Amino acid sequence: MLHRYAFSNFQSFHERTEVDWSLNRRQGPLGWSATADSGERLSTVMAVIGPNASGKTTLLKPLLFVVWFLSHSFGLDATAALPLRAHAGAAPDEPTEFEVEADVDGRLMRYVLRCTAEKVLHEALYERHERMRYVFVRDWNATTGGYDVKQQDFGLAPAEAKKVRPNASLVATAAQYGVPLAIRLAQSRVFTNVNHLGKAQAGGAGLAESAHFFAQEEGLRQTLVDLLTRWDLGLEDVLFREMQAAKPDGSTERFWLPIGVHRLSAGKTFELPFLLESSGTQSALTLLRRVLPVLKEGGLAVVDEFESDLHPQMLEPILNLFADPKTNPHKAQLLFTCHAIEVLNLLHKSQVMLVEKRHGSESTAWRLDSVQGVRSDDNLYAKYMAGAYGATPQL
Repeated sequence: MLHRYAFSNFQSFHERTEVDWSLNRRQGPLGWSATADSGERLSTVMAVIGPNASGKTTLLKPLLFVVWFLSHSFGLDATAALPLRAHAGAAPDEPTEFEVEADVDGRLMRYVLRCTAEKVLHEALYERHERMRYVFVRDWNATTGGYDVKQQDFGLAPAEAKKVRPNASLVATAAQYGVPLAIRLAQSRVFTNVNHLGKAQAGGAGLAESAHFFAQEEGLRQTLVDLLTRWDLGLEDVLFREMQAAKPDGSTERFWLPIGVHRLSAGKTFELPFLLESSGTQSALTLLRRVLPVLKEGGLAVVDEFESDLHPQMLEPILNLFADPKTNPHKAQLLFTCHAIEVLNLLHKSQVMLVEKRHGSESTAWRLDSVQGVRSDDNLYAKYMAGAYGATPQL
């Protein structure tokens, strides 16, 4: 489970910002929470709320960058820059910093990265024993023009560790050499609709990708059908049909097409391609593509504009999938942005991050329970709408 992540000098955020999932043990029973294997009580959902252009999507990206860096940076061309943009007001040589703390097979681990778009300056992995102890530390040595690396039970040959490229993670590189812990870290189960540019648009490509996924996963397809038919979308079933299309060079390519099955009053059914279904029905399919895999096996779903094209009353049944141990047996977590402020009627104050952009084009974010005077029994929705907590549009 994810405990927290923090970052600084990343896109519209300049100062250090932290997203913390930990919960107070003294609190009474709380929906959307679970005890991590390492013993800490954590939230299973975190909502991100704020005005348009405040930095909500940007708040998700640092975590996704770290996931990508640990998994895929080895595949970059040796001279390629990292897909990283610092705050526009930062000094030219000011690095971007990341820190992620999470359970890894019952071990609490902390990953730290300091880098520019050109190279890694500092990379380290720690594991909690009686205290945090390093697994490896890698530092750029400007004098030698190379890296100083020290390890404790990590397993990468020292000669190979010294040769890791400036634009690659030691973890991603070690995974290529079969280091077990590196392979485990590089295989983090994170599903998202966000790329380095922002939210990936659904449309035909998103539907085709979702159809291809569910066509290969019969168990999840049945769960998908059960949910979509229960949510009053007029569906009786969902089929995924393999199709062929001609390419300009005369060859053909195969793709999967989602088909909605609807029942007529006379007991007959008819089929409708999902491209002709409502935007809300399409969004429900692509959303569940991100959510159901982590509910099945554990992990993290990161979803931008969670409620996109959905009725606000659909928020609660989808969020409840992460609250019920029957539907969330592996303590999966959900991080999402949302414009449906009704979510404040559902979640605890510790499960909401507020974001706003202040003068100087700088975003800032804080957890709602850090606002002085906020009570657990407050009407969070009413007070937010009245502007008591900030992070509301200034119109």
